[in-house]
Amino acid sequence: MNYVDYIIIVVYLVGFLGIGYFFKENKSSGDYFLGGRSMGWLPLSLSTMATQLSAISFISAPAFVGLKEGGGLQWLTYEFGVPLAMAFLLVAIIPSLYKSGIVSVYEYLEKRFDASSRLLISFVFQISRSVATGVMVYTMALILQATVGVDFWISILIIGVITLIYSFQGGMKAVIWGDVIQMVILFLGIIICLIYGISELGGFENFLTHVDKDRITAVDFSKWGFNNADQGDEFGFWPMVIGGFFLYASYYGTDQTQSQRLLSAKGMPTIKKLLLANGLFRFPLTLTYCIMGLVLGTLLLQDVGFQEMMDSVYQSNIDSLEGKRADLMVPVFIINYLPNGVIGILIVAIMSAAMSSLSSTVNSLSAVTMEDFVKRFNPDMGDKKYVWSSRLLSLFWGLVCLFFAFFAGKIEGTVIEVINKISSIFYGPILAAFILAILTKKTHALGANIGIIVGVVFNMYLWLYVPEVFWFWWNAIGCLVTVVVAMLVSYLVKKKANEGLEVVYYSGKKEIIILASFFLFIVVLSMSLPSIFS
Repeated sequence: MNYVDYIIIVVYLVGFLGIGYFFKENKSSGDYFLGGRSMGWLPLSLSTMATQLSAISFISAPAFVGLKEGGGLQWLTYEFGVPLAMAFLLVAIIPSLYKSGIVSVYEYLEKRFDASSRLLISFVFQISRSVATGVMVYTMALILQATVGVDFWISILIIGVITLIYSFQGGMKAVIWGDVIQMVILFLGIIICLIYGISELGGFENFLTHVDKDRITAVDFSKWGFNNADQGDEFGFWPMVIGGFFLYASYYGTDQTQSQRLLSAKGMPTIKKLLLANGLFRFPLTLTYCIMGLVLGTLLLQDVGFQEMMDSVYQSNIDSLEGKRADLMVPVFIINYLPNGVIGILIVAIMSAAMSSLSSTVNSLSAVTMEDFVKRFNPDMGDKKYVWSSRLLSLFWGLVCLFFAFFAGKIEGTVIEVINKISSIFYGPILAAFILAILTKKTHALGANIGIIVGVVFNMYLWLYVPEVFWFWWNAIGCLVTVVVAMLVSYLVKKKANEGLEVVYYSGKKEIIILASFFLFIVVLSMSLPSIFS
């Protein structure tokens, strides 16, 4: 890196401070947390994808595809459940949530059940999301330290302070438009790495000649994910489709970091376009960075110098990076193979990856704390005090996430797997709570709460004592266990259920046909990749 790269990084960071100042006028909860419900589908779509994909996909997913043992293009199966989940949310879940006029998505649970259900899920969200975000920032800071030479604590402070300032000032509008910029930078970074990687290999034909053929198979119908500890039985078609459906339905529909974007939309037509965009655009983006991973992994095998540079960085930082050698592939390539100026842009892309997820998390954690806890004890709070208190809470939660980043400790495997495992413990039971609230009438609060607790505990039991069950299944299993237990308890323990909420369904036959057709298309395309790359 030289002065050109550092200038690019500084301009980027200062620019984000300006975003916060530009959107600093927030007069109410609807302004600070929902952007005044004035956001269009395109910025919301880019923001949604940035939060999900940019957090670690730029680093860790290509590492899985290109280097990790047992990796490869089977990573694409992560996307199979997305179109189906978008169709389900569009028809059955989101219309009722949007119609209710809530800020915190968990407020709906109190309206349908009682305060205990709302506070239970809100608490689970706050703990799981802050820990997962801390782990993500921790790993990004370690990688920047190992490759760029910036001290670990300085990386965390730079990422954290800049993000907190613009999130503190600008609220949801600053977060969304910041995500849009970061998404563009991230995609540009992927394309640059892909082009330069192919160039270093001597062209696309040479890449096809030397690519590891074992890594180009994406779909496997023989794996069911119930014996992965002994035989690598994971990433099969059925666990990825079924488990992925529950994971993404929960993530996009009931996780505050994503549902808050849906609630920020102008109306149901905007939400329809937003869900369609997420269902259709994620796969092409994922395919692009997966091919980038294949290209860089192939280059690593062909270029002894690349291997030596990675090994040198890894050995020099083995105490902190143990188990994460593969995650060094992209940043080491950037530092050693790209020209100055381009290096600065790509380092900015890495920082964008962390900042996008951190800003979304901070704003969402602030929203649920404010709506679910603070307003409970001060319901008559004025708008000015509300916005100021919300800003202080965003600062508090930012510091909490950074605290977890400083003390995350050693984690095994690529970071993207660790974060997904943490999330998958909770996603199924949380989705079940909303399914019970919207799609059933006789389930009461006690039944729902017991079901949620049993579902989470059962998933934790699977993680600790039944490693044979692939963690993607936890999303489906946790949801089904929660629903069954909740309905059983509600049947056995007679209590009156609150049935006062209006349930809204959206008749989206056209959208369902489009999303279902796209699901079939990406499955067929993924099955065809071995012949395409041969």
